[in-house]
Amino acid sequence: METNMAEEEEEVAVEDVPEGEETEGGDETEAEAPRRPKGKGRMRSRVTWDLCWAWYRALPEAQQTRISRMGFRHLLSVRPFHVDVPYLEALRERWEEDCKAFIMPWGHMIPTLEDVAYLTGLPVQGEPVVGQERSDYYDDIVELLGPEFVAGRRRPIQSILLGSLLEAVGLRGRRRGPLETLDEFYTEVRGALDLGDRSEESSIRIFVSYLFGRLLFATQPSQMNCKFVLLLRDLAQGGRYAWGATVLGHIFSLLPSSSRRSQSTGGFTRFLQIWGYTRFPMGRGTVVEGHQTMVPLMARWEVAPDPRVTDRRVGDARVVLDHYPHEQVVWTPYAGEADASHPAVAASRPLFDRHLLLLCLGTCEVLYLELVVRTLGWHQPAIEVPSLGREGHSLRRFFAEDRDWGTDHSSTVAYWREGGEQVVRVTDLLDSSAYMEDYRVRYAGRLRLDQRVMPESQAIRLLEGRLAEQEVELTRLRAEVRTLKEELARARASRDLGASSSAQPARGDLADRLQDALDRAQARVQELEEQAREVGTERQRGGVATLQTQMKSLRLQLEAKISGLEAERRTMVAAMEELRDDRATMKGCLLEAREREREAETTRARIAADYEILKDRVLKKRREQQRQAQQATPARTGSAFASLDDILSLGDPSVVRGGGLPRLEASTASRPPLPDRRREREEEE
Repeated sequence: METNMAEEEEEVAVEDVPEGEETEGGDETEAEAPRRPKGKGRMRSRVTWDLCWAWYRALPEAQQTRISRMGFRHLLSVRPFHVDVPYLEALRERWEEDCKAFIMPWGHMIPTLEDVAYLTGLPVQGEPVVGQERSDYYDDIVELLGPEFVAGRRRPIQSILLGSLLEAVGLRGRRRGPLETLDEFYTEVRGALDLGDRSEESSIRIFVSYLFGRLLFATQPSQMNCKFVLLLRDLAQGGRYAWGATVLGHIFSLLPSSSRRSQSTGGFTRFLQIWGYTRFPMGRGTVVEGHQTMVPLMARWEVAPDPRVTDRRVGDARVVLDHYPHEQVVWTPYAGEADASHPAVAASRPLFDRHLLLLCLGTCEVLYLELVVRTLGWHQPAIEVPSLGREGHSLRRFFAEDRDWGTDHSSTVAYWREGGEQVVRVTDLLDSSAYMEDYRVRYAGRLRLDQRVMPESQAIRLLEGRLAEQEVELTRLRAEVRTLKEELARARASRDLGASSSAQPARGDLADRLQDALDRAQARVQELEEQAREVGTERQRGGVATLQTQMKSLRLQLEAKISGLEAERRTMVAAMEELRDDRATMKGCLLEAREREREAETTRARIAADYEILKDRVLKKRREQQRQAQQATPARTGSAFASLDDILSLGDPSVVRGGGLPRLEASTASRPPLPDRRREREEEE
């Protein structure tokens, strides 16, 4: 099941982080389905699953074993699937805070502990999650995770950045590419994971903290409340907590804010999605053939990002819920499941028909099981919600002083440990009609009973959606039928060839199992074809004469669109291959340029050395020529002055000519030589 996930960051939905707290952009998004335009009223999923799944598989076996003992093994074995955002948005709009239930046309709907145990495999029986909350978690973070998680941050520390958890193990910025399979992403994560010299306990706490902040107790896209880190002080105690009940209570505490004040849904939203598919299937998710025995039940579902099914608007999902056939609601989806196959169910079954209060640190939420006794296989009696007489409370804020919720919730903790109260069954009811009459009167405004008659255009769009869903399912089933026929033919051929007597029974069993699977698939194909014919009959009864032509044109357009998308995908793959080739070529050119640069540097150094040698030789030659010139200058200067004595004495009146006194001879040998300015300028140059 290689499906993409829509990972979109969003604003804070609850008051888990005070104003001014540091935030950080998400660094761990995964492969994205085609994004829808964001706008007012859009719900955006904040859950990241691909990285959690790959990170857990990449951990050493000893650490995986300890995490499994904490109760998370079954959930972490579920392969991530596509999130159905319009479906979840239409669902969360129906949440009613007074009764902690979804207001559906067929009655109250509430996820129960039985749903949590079957779908997620989380333990719902055990110690309640109460513990402590502090005004400053600085010392606790340093002790449990490490000092690097608070370095450079101001006190008090009340939340931890999820990006810092990834950075500590070398996974920051890791995200699954749009064309990358889940197994390829796991290989990449395994190669990048760097636990360093951390202790085993520290590595486990970092992973489980990320699991809490990103999946089970998600409230923000980039950080997690530190109150959950305190639950990891004693890892052995973590295996005794009722994590399933805690997750359900956390979802209940966040749904009011998401349905009224926010565009986002916090908590474990994937659970809500599969819970809805299980109770009132709408074609967006399918149970994978051959996965009917996988545990937990979430592992059996596949949510394929087929554009004909997932490209829906929230308005379409609302219409489908408004007009969903009441008789097709599945009240007891787990009737054929054996408890032995579900460890969490076998240990928790005594709680499935009990009044309970769900604790999650500062939150205490009521599970009004009395409103959904049809999930127990009983008829639903008429009951007033205020008469139930139990009120929960949610305290989702930081406190100026430390709080010990074990002490503050002491009576509720005792009530939980005693197993709550038994739900009383009304045995003299023949049906649930009285309850439905009171229900319709009470929620007439919420149910929009005056809009039960659909406009023709809306009915056409709804029928088109149902046909598209059935086409997708038929295509998948026909492919499985072909595969099963091939396997059955091979099994029969092997049996006819005559193997050893010990191997023949096994092959016969295989052929029988394949034949049974083939029969089931063919029966499902016939059922869907019959439903398609019924839809066509319903369409004709509606008086839409041209609908068949429109549907054919629509199918052709959809097929053309799908073909165009496939061609675009192939073009993108080819472009990526070309980019890889160009990258390799550029890398080779870069290496060649670097080699030429090194050669040029070597040549430059050699030329500089030769220049210095040549310069020394020139200077030595210049100095030698200067000395020779200085030595030759006195002789030439003396002879010049001797020959000019008579000339110089001609104008000298002191000289006696003829018989006078002999004049003094001018000495030129003692005069300094004239400086050679030209040579000095040449030397300076």
